[in-house]
Amino acid sequence: MSLPPIKRVLLKLSGEVLMGEQDYGIDPAYVTRLAEEVKAAKETGLEMCLVIGGGNIFRGISGAAKGLDRTTGDYMGMLATVMNALAMQNALERLGVETRVQSAIPMASVCEPYIRRRAERHLEKGRVVIFAAGTGNPFFTTDTGAALRAAEMGCDALLKGTSVDGVYDSDPKHNQSAVRFEAISYDQVLADNLKVMDATAVALCRENAIPIVVFSIREKGNLARVLAGNGVQTIVKKEA
Repeated sequence: MSLPPIKRVLLKLSGEVLMGEQDYGIDPAYVTRLAEEVKAAKETGLEMCLVIGGGNIFRGISGAAKGLDRTTGDYMGMLATVMNALAMQNALERLGVETRVQSAIPMASVCEPYIRRRAERHLEKGRVVIFAAGTGNPFFTTDTGAALRAAEMGCDALLKGTSVDGVYDSDPKHNQSAVRFEAISYDQVLADNLKVMDATAVALCRENAIPIVVFSIREKGNLARVLAGNGVQTIVKKEA
């Protein structure tokens, strides 16, 4: 199943994909490979913005489980997303792609503050915009931050690049008989508690009629294939 015609998309990457084959941190070579995927997609004429998680460096909820205050942990996680955003900006600009990082937590020495009109202007000028620090608030995931920015930017789709090639009825890593959906409705994702994105993010996309496309970013060239309607993916939309 292919996407309808789109002009502007938001790509959400989990922090873990920046690790490459490492157990922790950022693999510069793998980040460069991801940047090449983004560049290739952008060269088709798309306006692109990104949100990157921070799980390769720090997860606030994991810190809270070990005794760290949840609010403090979430702010630490937001800082991790800024580090990832800067790494991706560096990789993109080394490939000749103009890129801006905007953070929901102002830190003028390293990036711009998030200003919606400025972000829109960057996209109109052909720049890639990376949104960092989630929503700027604790207790919200970067999935929710991605859905929020996709709505604010008027994106035609939210692409979630993960380690699996779509949405399954159960975890394919633990169940070899898991069935992948070609398309599924927002309501079914929420009713069946399928781990696509957190419920707040899915509800926000439903309210704004933004389709969510789940695909594997680990397959080289897969982003371009998905955008062309040829890749393996699951589309989450109003009616499956």
